[in-house]
Amino acid sequence: MFMPLLSAQTMPILSIDWTLVIQLCNTFILFLLLKKFLFKPVKAMIDAREAEVTGLYADANNAKEEALRMKEEYTQSLAGAKEEAGQIVKDACQKAQRRSDEIVLEAQNKASAMLSKAEAEIAQEKKKAFNEIKDEISDIAIMIAAKVVEKDIDQKDHEKLIEEFIDGVGEASWKA
Repeated sequence: MFMPLLSAQTMPILSIDWTLVIQLCNTFILFLLLKKFLFKPVKAMIDAREAEVTGLYADANNAKEEALRMKEEYTQSLAGAKEEAGQIVKDACQKAQRRSDEIVLEAQNKASAMLSKAEAEIAQEKKKAFNEIKDEISDIAIMIAAKVVEKDIDQKDHEKLIEEFIDGVGEASWKA
């Protein structure tokens, strides 16, 4: 078939395709709607999340600084506690040494008192023994005098009695 030739006057040079214009308008309206209902809330949510993360980082940094500060305080207090414990041990050792010295001094005093008491008892016993010896010597002298008076002794008996007396006194003093 034959198609008639159109003339150049009958065809417009530039033709507008209305579907394209409608699609562009629809796209623009869709963009505005998405911007209003999607992009702004999403951006607000992202900004809020970013602020929250920034706050978390700031809190974490503050907590880290606080932990470091507390660690430093702990280290200082631990050093102070060690120093205090050393001082307590030193004081306890000094106190124990003083108490030990007191106990030794007390024991020495008691030993000295016991020694003095023993020496006094020895001196008293010695005096008592000496008095007993004196009494025995007196008794012996009285016995000798009684024997001398009872019998008439010659020179030989007299010397014999003196020797017996001396032997008796010597034995008595050795026994004491």
